[in-house]
Formats: sequence, C-alpha cells, structure tokens
Amino acid sequence: MTELFIQKNGINKQIALIENEKLVEYYEEDENTNRREGNIYIGIVRDVIKGMQSAFVDIGTEKNSFIHLKDILPKIDETKEKYDENIKVSDIIKQNQKILVQVKKDSNEKKGARVSTHINLPSKYLVLMPNTDIITVSQKIEDEEEQKRLVKLVRDNLSAGNGAIIRTSAKGKEKEIIDDIKNIENKWNEITQTSINPKLNKAKLLYKSENIIEKILLDLSAKGIDRIVVNNKQEHEEIAKIIKNNTEHQNVKIEINNRDILEIYDLNKQIEKSQNRKVWLKCGGFITIDKTEALTAIDVNTGKFTGNKDLQETIFKVNKEATIEIAKQLRLRDCGGIIIIDYIDMQKEEDKQSIEKLLKEELKKDRTKTQVEGFTRLDLMEMTRKHICSHKE
Repeated sequence: MTELFIQKNGINKQIALIENEKLVEYYEEDENTNRREGNIYIGIVRDVIKGMQSAFVDIGTEKNSFIHLKDILPKIDETKEKYDENIKVSDIIKQNQKILVQVKKDSNEKKGARVSTHINLPSKYLVLMPNTDIITVSQKIEDEEEQKRLVKLVRDNLSAGNGAIIRTSAKGKEKEIIDDIKNIENKWNEITQTSINPKLNKAKLLYKSENIIEKILLDLSAKGIDRIVVNNKQEHEEIAKIIKNNTEHQNVKIEINNRDILEIYDLNKQIEKSQNRKVWLKCGGFITIDKTEALTAIDVNTGKFTGNKDLQETIFKVNKEATIEIAKQLRLRDCGGIIIIDYIDMQKEEDKQSIEKLLKEELKKDRTKTQVEGFTRLDLMEMTRKHICSHKE
C-alpha cells in the first residue's frame, strides 16, 4: 500500500511517502524558499570567462548563473560529457547574447545556479530532450523486446530534432505514449516561441518545474497511490485538481485529518531516525552517512556483529545487509551527486561482484536516476544519484 502524507503548519510543509507503513521518502518545504531546479529561462550572457571555458548568465536572480562549455555544445551521447578541447567558449557565445537555459543545480549562499542549454522536459511517460536525436530507455525496463518496441514507437512519433528518455511508466503503453508526446512537444513549442520573441530583451522565467508533490504524483501515476492524507483544506483542493487531470489517479482516496497526521504509523519517530548519522543494521553492524558539499561518504562497520563462522563470511553478511539499507537511506534522505561507499574489505572477487549486483537491484526501487560505477582501485564503491528535490537556496 502506497500513501502520501502532507502536513502543513504555517509556511512549512512536511511531505512523507509511505510504502506498507514504512517511510521511504521525506521532504520539507518552506514557502519562502524559492526552488529553481528544472526551471527554464531566457537568459542574457553577462561575462564570458575564456580561462574557465564558461560564462555567467543573468536569469533574473540575485546571482548570475554559471554555464560551462560542455553544457552549451550539442549533446551527442546521454552517457558522456566529453567535448573537443580545441573549441573555445568565446567562439560559441558572446556577451549580451540571449540564451535558453535550464537550471540543473540550484544556487546556494556561495554560488549562483548551474545552468545548461540541454533541456529536459518531464512528462508522464518520457522526458523530452529537444535538439538531440538521442532516445534511451529506463534501465528498469529490462525486457529487450519491450525496449525495442518503445524506442521505435517514440522515434516514429517524435518530431524531427527531438530526443527522449523513456520512463519506466511507459512499459506496456502505446496510445498513452503518443498522446503524451503531443502534449509535451506542444509545451516545448510554447516555450521556444516565447524565447524567440524579439521584444524579449531581458531575462525571464519561461517554464516552472513541478513542485515536490506534483513530481511524486507524476512519477507514481503508473504505479499508483492508494491514499493521500492532508491536514489543510487548500492543499486538499490543489491535489484534487491534479488528480482530476490524471485518469490513473482516479481511484485514489484524499482525506483531510486535522490532527498531527505524522503520528500515524509513528512517522515522527521514523523521520527522526532518518536524520541520524549512524544507522544500525539488524545483524548488529552499522553504517554512517556523512554529507559534504562535494560528495556523500558512507562507511560500513561490523559493530557488534562477530558471526559464527569464518571472517570473510561475516564480512560479506554485514556488507550485504548494509547494501540493502544504503539503497533505502539514499532514497529516504534524497542524497544526490557523488556517493562513495567504504565497505568492509572483501578478499573474494565474487563477493564484490555479488554486492555490486545487489546494490544495482536495490536501487531499482528508487524513482530517480542512479549510476553504479563499481569498486575503485582503493576498493571504494563509487556511484551517483540524481536529487529528486532540489537544494534549498
């Protein structure tokens, strides 16, 4: 059973996604916080920094945003970010030039937002990638015949010059995907028509990305949500409008409960545990999770667990249980960017392979993009994960 709990107190909002009475995702929103990740702007190039192969772009915010050459050049391969180093940023863009960009990483106290000309427009069954010919399928769709069918269907119906990432929710769908392509391409055409208006000579927001609740409802439209519980009448009305426009959510129950709804299933206790640095495992081992500006570091420890057999079997058991918990915690805490996992050293290569395979399997339960790179020469597991919710500014 999948449930969504939304508790609003003043300008603060707590959002909890529950699966079988267990907290799997948790977010906090402040109405005074302006989140911009995913927004599309017409920006004005203010400074071209030749030595850094980059530029500063005015998108109408307090701090100018930052764009690198690789985010200006056409994207050839979704999995690679390489470019010809002989190309100079000053040959591609000029000062005071208008440029259509999307925020990829929100600003913080020290830096402006990071932006890109590589636009991603999410819809129910795919993510539109204008100005590319790349069509890829979610790694969670493993059936090769279904992959081929979906790629052909999307390629046959996409307009020339557009690419797409086909989402997991597209599995088994046909007419719905065709309709979805028309809707998202119409939205993109509206954005581009506005951006080329010669009278538009200053930075402007052209498209606002979904908020957290809208994104959850969009991502889970195929899987389904059984119940939504809110404590606020206005929130109830806004969600009801979204549900009304999504046929796959027609059977969801929306309830208003005026008491502390996070007390249901002891959610406050689950939330409190999710913020601890140390997470104990059932076997007696534990993991520690440390977030820094550059990356998230996770350390696996045997703790109280000594095992009954040989050392390597004990180590493998702790690492295995830790892997399942790490996948849960990454989703629950919405860890993003580079993630380094320091497992307890394993001597057998087959044990390492088993742990890597298990991690990939467990990450399939996550609804955002993850990439497992494997063990490094220092025996550290390296992976990346895309934030679901943008950073606070």
